[in-house]
Amino acid sequence: MVSTLTPPMPPRVSWLGGHLDSFRAARLSFFVEMARSYGDMVRLRFGHRRVYLVSHPDFIEEVLVTKNHNFIKHFALRLNPLVLGNGLLTSEGDFWLRQRRLVQPAFNRSRLAVYAPAMTAATKRLMAEWRPDQQRDIQVEMMRLTLQIAAATLFGADVGSEAQVVHDALQVLQDNFLVRFNSLWPTPLWIPTPGNRRLVQAVRRLDEIIYRFIHERRTHPVAKHDLLSILLHARDEDDGNRMNDRQLRDEAMTLFLAGHETTALALAWTWYLLAQHPLIERRLVDEWHQVLGGRTPTFDDWPRLTYTEKVILESMRLYPPAYVVGREALTDCTIGGFHVPRKTTLLMSQWAVQRDPRFFPDPEAFRPERWTDEFQKTMPKFAYFPFGGGPRLCVGNWFAMLEMVLILATIGQRFRFCMPAGAQVTPHPTFTLRPKPGVPAVIVARDARAGSH
Repeated sequence: MVSTLTPPMPPRVSWLGGHLDSFRAARLSFFVEMARSYGDMVRLRFGHRRVYLVSHPDFIEEVLVTKNHNFIKHFALRLNPLVLGNGLLTSEGDFWLRQRRLVQPAFNRSRLAVYAPAMTAATKRLMAEWRPDQQRDIQVEMMRLTLQIAAATLFGADVGSEAQVVHDALQVLQDNFLVRFNSLWPTPLWIPTPGNRRLVQAVRRLDEIIYRFIHERRTHPVAKHDLLSILLHARDEDDGNRMNDRQLRDEAMTLFLAGHETTALALAWTWYLLAQHPLIERRLVDEWHQVLGGRTPTFDDWPRLTYTEKVILESMRLYPPAYVVGREALTDCTIGGFHVPRKTTLLMSQWAVQRDPRFFPDPEAFRPERWTDEFQKTMPKFAYFPFGGGPRLCVGNWFAMLEMVLILATIGQRFRFCMPAGAQVTPHPTFTLRPKPGVPAVIVARDARAGSH
């Protein structure tokens, strides 16, 4: 028997938009206010869409794990099929499962050791361009770096000359997503509005890069250990078929864009936090000195850089690059004892849940030391879900963790960053959680004899 218990609904701001105007005005604080004021399941209306905000780890686990077959990705990911096509992030059902099986081997932990040298090599190339006392936008620098790493590890390619093209295209995609998500009736993509034309042009530029990688590898096949080689040679275990160029493009585009941007943002937020917490940074430097002694970190060092990993976990708790995840109900069902009608969109906000004092004492504080083994064992499983969860857990989660640990340790042994006086950085939620206006910082050479000073 399906529950008839209905979640509470806050007063609507407008008859036409429902709660959409409040959400548009300040979406992060909106998530927190709704959860704290109205409970773990809140009924909302965004224009004609019925939306439930889910804010308890047990309820989130029902949606993402135990009842995941009852849901598909939510409407926002279908707003722009031009970009990701039918890749892992957007596909559903048997096709998604087939593609996941083909992609997964490239990200198994046993393969990550192959990628580690490319990660540190790209990091050292970037640092060679830096000079002490320069001011740079650390978000931009991390985007450049993770883009290079993604190109090298995924495609065995160099995109140095095209980094700006990718950066500009990503900005267009972010802006377009925000406009379409905030609109009651998004303009169809076939209507040549200025925004749609910019979007089509941005996708075309990205397609040129991705299809070039695919064409070069098909024309000159070489034995490589990158993702593209794995995808090119992967055969479906049921029918023996390989991916065509369009399928390769969709998967490559998804991993290229989603993989490099979220990692870059996590790193940018981490540097931002470390610049404000010198004692935590000093403890990090001590770990690097003890474990590495000034040398470049390797894959084998990863398990020993435990405090470095805790810093990253805590940074992603406070500033999760993916700050909300959504699903749409395929049929009527029950979540947390509440009735969820078919076609309801369920939003689960990492920003709100990961700052909930029920699960994280002193939730606004940056405290990496909270991540003890005991704490992680006793914490509700979905109180922390920066990579999502369940069958749709981010396929590159271990890849990203390794990348962030190696980059922090490689850069942090040589440089630290100081925020200029009066610099204001605020979270700007678009498709991802970006720092606005970036992370301006002065590069300071670290004196090896003096630790962090």
